[in-house]
Amino acid sequence: MAGVKTLTVVGSGTMGHGIGQLAAMRGIDVRVFDVDAAALDRAKAGVRTSLDRFVKKGTLSPQESDDVLGRMSFVSDLAKAAGGAEVIVEAVPEVLELKQKVFTDLDAIADPGTLLATNTSQLSITAIASATEHPERVVGMHFFNPPVMMRLVEIIRGTLTSDDMLERTVALAEQLGKESIVCQRDTPGFITTRAIMALRLECIRIYEEGIASMEDLDKAMRLAFNHPMGQFELNDYNGLDIALQGSRNLREAYGERFAPPPSLVARVAAGRLGRKTGGGWFDYPSE
Repeated sequence: MAGVKTLTVVGSGTMGHGIGQLAAMRGIDVRVFDVDAAALDRAKAGVRTSLDRFVKKGTLSPQESDDVLGRMSFVSDLAKAAGGAEVIVEAVPEVLELKQKVFTDLDAIADPGTLLATNTSQLSITAIASATEHPERVVGMHFFNPPVMMRLVEIIRGTLTSDDMLERTVALAEQLGKESIVCQRDTPGFITTRAIMALRLECIRIYEEGIASMEDLDKAMRLAFNHPMGQFELNDYNGLDIALQGSRNLREAYGERFAPPPSLVARVAAGRLGRKTGGGWFDYPSE
C-alpha cells in the first residue's frame, strides 16, 4: 500500500499542530485548518519552537527544519484545506456536538475515498460518524501529547468503520513512525483513557485518605512503575477539567468505580485546572 502524501488537520491547537508537525516530519504535505487566524499564527509559531528544539538537540539540521515547515500550510478555508486530502484528522475540542458539526462539513467536502479520523480520547466514534452520510470511513485515531514524541497511537473502530479504513489507519500510524493498538469495540474510554483514569482516581483517593502525599504518590509512579510523570503532575499537564469530565463520562458508563473524588471536583470548581491556569494539584506561578 502506497504511503499517504497529503494530510489535513482540522483544529490548530496543541494536538492539532502537533499532529501536523509529526506528519510533515515524515515527508507528508500537511494543511492545518482553523477558523481563527490568530490561532493559526500561534500554531505556526508552536511548530517553529518545537523544530528549533530538535535543531538544538542535533536531531534535525536547520535545513531539515525549514523543509518540515515548508511542507505545512496554515489555512482558514475548510474547502481548501480538505479538498484532495487523502486523510483528514479532526482535532477540535472534546465536545460531541462540535465534532459532529465538523464531520458533517467534512463529509460533504472531502473526496469520496478520504479517510476521516477523529482524535478523541473518549467520545464515541459511532456517535461522531452518525453525523455523516458515510460512517464507514470514520475511525478513531487517538494521539498522545506531544504527538511528535509519544510512541503510541490508539485506533478505535466505530460500529460501522470498514475493514479497509481500519487497515489504512494502522498503516498511517506505521508511516508516522508510531506503534498502534486497536480498540475493536467503541466503548467509553476505549483502552487507554479507561485504564489511566482508574489509576488516576485511585491515586487521588489514596491522597484524600491521608495515606500518602501527592509528592510521594507521584514518586511512586515514577520510580516503582517507570512512569515518566506521576498522576498529579500529569493531570496538571493535561488539565483537571478534562479529567473531571472523563471521570463523569466513565461513571455514567461503568458505575461508581469511576466517580470523581471530591478534591478533584473542588479544584475544578475553584478554577485550578492545572498548568494552564497557574495551578492545579501543584502551583506554577512562573507560568
